[in-house]
Amino acid sequence: MRAFVEHFAFEFRTGVRNRWLLFLTYLLPLGFHLLLASVMVSGNPAFATTMIGVMAVFAVLSATVLGLPNMLVEAREAGIFRAFRVSGVPAAMVLAMPTLTTTLHLVGVWVLIAVTAVVFFDAAVPPSLAGFAAVCILTAFAYGGLGALVGVVAPGSPVAQLLIQAVYLPSLLLGDLLVPAEVLPPALRMLGGLLPAPHAMEAFRALAYRQAPLAAGAASAMALLAGGVIGLVLAVRLFAWDSQEQRRGRALVAVLALLPYMVRAFAG
Repeated sequence: MRAFVEHFAFEFRTGVRNRWLLFLTYLLPLGFHLLLASVMVSGNPAFATTMIGVMAVFAVLSATVLGLPNMLVEAREAGIFRAFRVSGVPAAMVLAMPTLTTTLHLVGVWVLIAVTAVVFFDAAVPPSLAGFAAVCILTAFAYGGLGALVGVVAPGSPVAQLLIQAVYLPSLLLGDLLVPAEVLPPALRMLGGLLPAPHAMEAFRALAYRQAPLAAGAASAMALLAGGVIGLVLAVRLFAWDSQEQRRGRALVAVLALLPYMVRAFAG
């Protein structure tokens, strides 16, 4: 337990000292939130009904998809993982700690988003705050597992950037965040459904806002949970302590992490 606490504190301090991670975790989502809310609410008042949920998902995307993979790749290339290996730190803890500390940072961001959305933009407060908190955690868990997996399978920073954009852009554009899913062509809607974002929004609408059937929200929540578990398990199984251990074919195996979202998307 003491080793866990010390490792957690080390990762948390590392994140606080990293200006780029602080930008991705705090400044980018909060700045995007204030800018987008100003534009969307004036042009589409209905956006205020789910604004807090949308911005919460965007904050998760920024912190986990944009930040986590690069952090893991840089640590591997710098030889930090080899030092952990010598110290007897298991691979599961190496991957779990950044995900946990990132989620802890996100809690503060979610609170700031909720408060500013209500005060400045008259956003709707979710009727079920417990449901809202649960979906936030599940979304961070799902994208945390996916971000950790991207960091593990990417052999270097250039490939990591390509994989990051392959997850980030479809999540942002096809994930029922900026564009409502119902206005997308069926093919694009199905493509977006292969990632956690639209399932997170469905879970928000059902479990937090009470705007959709609870059964649909529960199914989406289960998809997020299963996707996060599979993503982290695969990340641990495919984990390499240094760049020399990287093997081809890891990215193909990593696609299995999308299976719960595929099932949920096709099941409707």
